[in-house]
Amino acid sequence: MAAKPLDILVLLREVTDPRPPAQLAEEGALVRDRGLRRLVNPADLEALEEALLLADDGGARVTALAVGPGRLDDTLRVALGMGVQRAIRVWDRALEGADAVATGELLTRCLSILRPGALFTGSRLLDAGAAPAPALAAAALGVPSCDAVVALRQVGEQALEATRKGDRGSRQRIELPMPCAVLFEGGAREPRYPDMEGVLAALEGEVELWGLPELGLSARALGEDISPLRPAGYSFPRPTPVRVTTPDANLPAHERIRALLSGGIQAREGRMHFGSAETLAEGLFQVLCREGLVPGAES
Repeated sequence: MAAKPLDILVLLREVTDPRPPAQLAEEGALVRDRGLRRLVNPADLEALEEALLLADDGGARVTALAVGPGRLDDTLRVALGMGVQRAIRVWDRALEGADAVATGELLTRCLSILRPGALFTGSRLLDAGAAPAPALAAAALGVPSCDAVVALRQVGEQALEATRKGDRGSRQRIELPMPCAVLFEGGAREPRYPDMEGVLAALEGEVELWGLPELGLSARALGEDISPLRPAGYSFPRPTPVRVTTPDANLPAHERIRALLSGGIQAREGRMHFGSAETLAEGLFQVLCREGLVPGAES
């Protein structure tokens, strides 16, 4: 009897480029959308690549899920072009302003309906950092969750072995019984590029749209109105101060001013050397030896 293929659900999330420019709204608790560059969370794309590798090796079926407005259809079509078999977008105007708790409840309902063997996504968001919603959904369903994963392989039919990043560069290997949630560390895997044939097929691929009625949820149960974690305000970080060496008080005023303007960096004395090429080469070699830049040479 053939083994049942592993069903993997990959959560793809949209983030904004953390690099400037960014403008705050007048009330200070909202970042203006104008001028922001939006992109797919890089760690989520790496999670998608891990799912596709399992599909290439063992015939797993991969479903991509995104929560957001219509512009995320382009993200899901990229996933279809990479090899995903199914794409689902969940959205309702009531979800605007939902916090991690409300998003976790929404994700819990999606997992209850789809019943995948594993949930793959990134452990952190590029712009906001920590992203607790997937772990909250896993906890609500009573399934194991592992974060900071850098490598993964399937062990038998009902378990996955994850290699996670530990403290001080250590590595931990953990066996996860399925169903489970796997949160991948960014920078561990290079996502593939969809080929031309996949891109053309994705343009005509179906992106399923699920609303709150399809999930059996009410608008009063989700959204900004009932979110307990509301932003109180945003502010730009203070620039890191530059440490400047305090000049010697016994120096003249113009010397102290020059030391402050130079940031405490003293210019090294320059010398002009004249002679034949052999003499200059020997002199340069002696300088490198005195500076300790030639391994094994005595200074």
